[in-house]
Amino acid sequence: MQEKLKKIISHLKAKKVAYSDARYVYRVNQSIQVKDQTVEVMSLNDDKGVGIRVIVDGCWGFASTCSLAEEDLIKTANLAIKIAKASALTKREEVRLAEIEPYTGSYRTKYQEDPFAVSVDEKLKLLFKITAMLQRNKAVKIAEANMGFFKTNKIFCSTEGAYIEQEILESGAGYTATAVSGSEVQRRSYPASLGGDFGCAGYEYIRQMELAENAERVADEASALLKAPACPATDTTVIITGSQMALQVHESCGHPAELDRVLGTEISLAGGSFMSLDKLGGFRYGSPIVNIVIDSTIDGGLGTFGYDDEGVKACRSDVIREGMIVGYLTSRETAPVIKSVSNGCMLADGWNNIPLIRMTNLNLEPGEWEYNDLIADTKDGILLDTNKSWSIDDKRLNFQFGTEIAWQIKNGKIGQMYKNPVYTGITPQFWNSCDAICNKNHWHIWGIPSCGKGEPMQTAHVAHGASPTRFNNVSVGVSK
Repeated sequence: MQEKLKKIISHLKAKKVAYSDARYVYRVNQSIQVKDQTVEVMSLNDDKGVGIRVIVDGCWGFASTCSLAEEDLIKTANLAIKIAKASALTKREEVRLAEIEPYTGSYRTKYQEDPFAVSVDEKLKLLFKITAMLQRNKAVKIAEANMGFFKTNKIFCSTEGAYIEQEILESGAGYTATAVSGSEVQRRSYPASLGGDFGCAGYEYIRQMELAENAERVADEASALLKAPACPATDTTVIITGSQMALQVHESCGHPAELDRVLGTEISLAGGSFMSLDKLGGFRYGSPIVNIVIDSTIDGGLGTFGYDDEGVKACRSDVIREGMIVGYLTSRETAPVIKSVSNGCMLADGWNNIPLIRMTNLNLEPGEWEYNDLIADTKDGILLDTNKSWSIDDKRLNFQFGTEIAWQIKNGKIGQMYKNPVYTGITPQFWNSCDAICNKNHWHIWGIPSCGKGEPMQTAHVAHGASPTRFNNVSVGVSK
């Protein structure tokens, strides 16, 4: 495959394109889902192919093929050239790429145990055990558990001289207990909703998740929610747990910080952005303790890699620093607009899609508080945990999130459980009310393998480091 890609690049050089790259991707995905002691999904899929980008006459062309025959690869390269020339007929301005070092190198996810070498029987045994434990509580009528594993091999080369090989391994799992009483339905998930938690790691990630150890508590909470009072409607202090903070960061900072959204060149699925260029360096997004970074170098994060799909080396870059907007998620094409270089956020969903600006590990940096001290310091408030629903406008300003569960905080102690809580806010106002963030001891990188963007839609695997965080004067209510 290496020689075939090099021949594509030589062919494109001979065609005198301004730039081109070829990206081979081979991915294997195993998915297992169990519901009520029955296997719902058991799949092992793989696919491979090559995507080719070119710049001709100042415009992009992209074409892809699942055939690895040399003649078909050359035909695909020629098709990319034709598409670029056709696109140039309507161009407004020419594509210009920020300069980068053309790396030659390799990267491999660090792991201890290959999940694809672990038997299906062992995996099913754990999932069956979890669903059985959940349904020991008679109120739990539906028990669902899942695992997912991905192994992706990539080869990237360009007319600039880059040649990069990578192997990315991802593992994750989660489960949900749904309790029912008459017309009342409640659920609790572990370790998070949206399929659980994922990371760039091997099967050791599953073994460390304490899945069975938390099943009884999760079932009991789902059952207790059936009789819990509704969350009161009030403006109050809230403490939001780490998994919910991960989605809060994702929706109210990650998407609006994508520079293609800011520039209006990508608005499908998630809309535009309020974080316009005039706000860069001079707009207070949050309080001075709010620091948000993009960092694809952290061990174990679902957004961790060696190089993005433009050959840009993984790096760390500030988005919000001491509450101020100081950066965006960029590509080689968009970075020059803000007189910067790419921070390595161009990723594609497989070989047959063109790369887009995507979140990698977008993290809310930890603060100084111990969790118990934060609870004890809160006189009157509500603790919110685990996402249940969300809604946010197409500029990422006005939002509403629902969580699976909440608890009253009174005089520094956790008390009454509440069901169906929601909280609402306006993004800058909300983040400026942040007055406390828990420290590294309570900080975790939450993996989300289901971020959608683009048309046709691409699904990215992203992650968000977060810890329990406190906000003041937040509108909290109840979903009906």
